[in-house]
Amino acid sequence: TQNRTLFFFLSDKVLVNIGNHFDLASSIFVAPRKGIYSFSFHVVKVYNRQTIQVSLMQNGYPVISAFAGDQDVTREAASNGVLLLMEREDKVHLKLERGNLMGGWKYSTFSGFLVFPL
Repeated sequence: TQNRTLFFFLSDKVLVNIGNHFDLASSIFVAPRKGIYSFSFHVVKVYNRQTIQVSLMQNGYPVISAFAGDQDVTREAASNGVLLLMEREDKVHLKLERGNLMGGWKYSTFSGFLVFPL
């Protein structure tokens, strides 16, 4: 129905995209309507001895971030999640603010869904 929207992005594949509001080419989710949305992400740095910071961006501004910075491990995960009030056409995406993800987004996920339409 029109009230449903859901996406699940793994590395370079969209596994679920109900409503087609997540664009793989730009990795941007565009809200189809005003409402409360839930977003979560999980990123992994692999064989990388630097700190990474990944932020969830809403309309170009960081909302939440996650960090991974242990220098003595070959793999480390960073995760976060948030509920956001979004207007129709608001945009959400992930941004690598600091560091380098060796292997790109290969070991990362990003998902979201409409919790409550307004």
